[in-house]
Amino acid sequence: MQLRIWDANLKIRLVGEALFNLLFWMYFPFIAVYFGSALGNRMAGLLMAVPPLFSMLGNLVGGALSDRIGRRPVMLAGALIQALMFVLFAVSDSHWLEYLAYIGIGLGGAAYRPASSAMVADLVPAEHRRQVFATFTTANNLGAVLGPALGAVFFFRYRQELLWTCAGILLLYYIAIFFMVRETRPLAAGGGPATSVSLPRLLKEQWKGYGVILRDRVFFVYLLAGVFALVPIMQLDLYLAVYLSNDVPAQALFQWSGSGLTLSGKEIYGWILGFNGLLFVLFVLPITKWLRHWKERDIFVMSALLSGGGTFAVGLNPQIWYLFGVTVLFTFGEMVRMPVTQSFISRYAPEQARGQYMGEDNLQYTFGRMLAPVTITLSAWIPPMGVFTVILAFALVSVAFYLRLYRMSPEPEAPSSGTS
Repeated sequence: MQLRIWDANLKIRLVGEALFNLLFWMYFPFIAVYFGSALGNRMAGLLMAVPPLFSMLGNLVGGALSDRIGRRPVMLAGALIQALMFVLFAVSDSHWLEYLAYIGIGLGGAAYRPASSAMVADLVPAEHRRQVFATFTTANNLGAVLGPALGAVFFFRYRQELLWTCAGILLLYYIAIFFMVRETRPLAAGGGPATSVSLPRLLKEQWKGYGVILRDRVFFVYLLAGVFALVPIMQLDLYLAVYLSNDVPAQALFQWSGSGLTLSGKEIYGWILGFNGLLFVLFVLPITKWLRHWKERDIFVMSALLSGGGTFAVGLNPQIWYLFGVTVLFTFGEMVRMPVTQSFISRYAPEQARGQYMGEDNLQYTFGRMLAPVTITLSAWIPPMGVFTVILAFALVSVAFYLRLYRMSPEPEAPSSGTS
């Protein structure tokens, strides 16, 4: 599906979300460092465990509201909350108030995402959804590649200016959504026109609704498979950082005329992190197009095997170019997974509950983030290859769940993609 024939809603959001994600990655990687220097590393570690819980709440409420009152109002609210929290962060002279603002930013973003994904599903035919979701992933990863390098300068030297810029961009994006983005919620969702309801009543109703979704055995197995699949994928920011920094010796990246560029383990990790982001930007769209006729089951299984097997292979050899090679493997595993995950939900979820399912889908990321750090804890008792074996075991359990998922709910034949 070529970009020029996209709905205007999608084009506006692609530009707005890409620009904000660039700014997001200019401050997000340094937040833990900032609070650690201000409040102490032990306190910062505890504080950083709290935002995922608020993100889970934002995802669930945002998904429910997007079905009840529409995608556009929830996206407006999410953008406005983030803009106001950036203003609070910028003007605050209290680290605790800054922390509350940081939680508010995450809460607004979490509420925004299910409505945003549901709007894509509303507007894009099923056969083109993987490609469209992959395009948004590419735009977001451009920020992940460029943002940290810029943020290393701007966050510590011009933090106030950066925070005000984030607030300004989000306010402009809010205005663009308000005047240029139309509602896409199907009339069947929520039973007709948007209706108002008190927040306590809404939370009570949606709690019951999410209970019904979690009793959906097919969807529950899908969530379990996702949690186990995400543990290996999330190790790039967790155990791989520890292993590469502490267990990989300094070595030359290039050598010429008896000299060369020598990198420490920490520097090798930084290069691999950047290489991972670059691979996403360059290849997520071509690979998604290449795999567009593959079955969802096969992609999920391949993703789990490559991400788990590639991460396991990191422990087999510390040579730098070997590490770059296995980075390609586990990055490819993560890369193929993301668009097909969103297309699975948009296909499987009932139209009238699409936003709720999108919100519930994010639970796998919340629980994955809670479970993934177990590898760092294990590293205090078992050697590196033992930790890598545990990571591989998570991937294999995920494969078993995905195979069971598609035995419970066989995948329909993929429709023809046409020539667009």
